[in-house]
Amino acid sequence: MSDAPRKSGGGDTDRQPIWTRPERGSRGPAPAHSRDAIVAAAVALADAQGLAAVSMRAVATALGTGAGSLYRYLSSRDDLLDLMADRVVGELRPYPQAEGDWLDAMLLLARRQLALHRSHPWLLDLSHRTSGIGPESLAWFDNCIRILEPVDCAVTVKFEAIAMMTGVVSLFARSEAAAGSFSLAGADLAAYPHLVSAFSRPSAPAPRADLFERTLRSLLTGLLLTEPRDAAR
Repeated sequence: MSDAPRKSGGGDTDRQPIWTRPERGSRGPAPAHSRDAIVAAAVALADAQGLAAVSMRAVATALGTGAGSLYRYLSSRDDLLDLMADRVVGELRPYPQAEGDWLDAMLLLARRQLALHRSHPWLLDLSHRTSGIGPESLAWFDNCIRILEPVDCAVTVKFEAIAMMTGVVSLFARSEAAAGSFSLAGADLAAYPHLVSAFSRPSAPAPRADLFERTLRSLLTGLLLTEPRDAAR
């Protein structure tokens, strides 16, 4: 059975974000599962086998039902992917309290984000999606703005800083996922004298955890503490 979108007869309803739609269609037999159970099964499948393994048929099999029954709850695999991404963002709770240093609180959030990507490596594959933002993602952004309330700069700059922080987390997560895949073994570096010189100098690389924190500290302070106050705020 194809994972292509199904017409459920809901008209404009199917074009609404999945989070604003009813839990299931009004037609058909009594529900045997819930949307939450479907999403949990899909997340477990992605954690075990990767995102490519997540199809409506595979999730239905994990639930002991037919793929057609899932379309009573979802219109397409895209709906399922949106719900999966938002569900795991909920694992970032409980959020750190606003007391104390805002920078330390943001760094804690970033470390939790990185840990989330380690727990769910497939989440990186969904970062390019342009779907609407779900309730857990909205709650996370709201919490970031709450933490940054003491910072005296434009709100737009705060949103930019949050986006850049998330980008750095994704960059480090991708780097970890690709660790060991890059090698210069066997390459002829004769035409690249600067690389030869750099590789010939012994150095003790900084621990990656330290690099992660130093990068984010520099980024957040550079963006947030050098901007003029938003007078309209």
